[in-house]
Amino acid sequence: MINKIKELYLKYKEIINYLIVGGLTTFISLIVYYICVLTFLNPEIPIQLQIANILSWIAGVTFAYFTNRKFVFESKNPNKIKEATKFVGSRITTLLLDMFVMYLGVTVLKFNDKIMKIIAQILVIVGNYIISKVFVFKKEKTK
Repeated sequence: MINKIKELYLKYKEIINYLIVGGLTTFISLIVYYICVLTFLNPEIPIQLQIANILSWIAGVTFAYFTNRKFVFESKNPNKIKEATKFVGSRITTLLLDMFVMYLGVTVLKFNDKIMKIIAQILVIVGNYIISKVFVFKKEKTK
């Protein structure tokens, strides 16, 4: 039984580790967002909603870069500046998706901001994995 679990883990290691790291990243992002809107920002004011969203994004992206690099994609890229720049650039794309979902769901459709934040995070996790795998941490082909 243990060997079967280990075998499955090794077979799907990247995805499993991404889900764990993505879950932790989401947790950090949500905690920062909730602290912002429950203490000093009002999510009913569109600009303050987006400020809370951006602050939670900064916390999440910072955590995500280091953990994805080490535990998920096991990057050995010596050019960390270029890699981090690509990572942040790709995350800006999903930040825009996040902001759009929050704007549409909360500002336009008047849904609960905390529920919309969870929905946005699910979409962001999927988008981030695809972009990171294909664009940021792609494995170089060996000769």
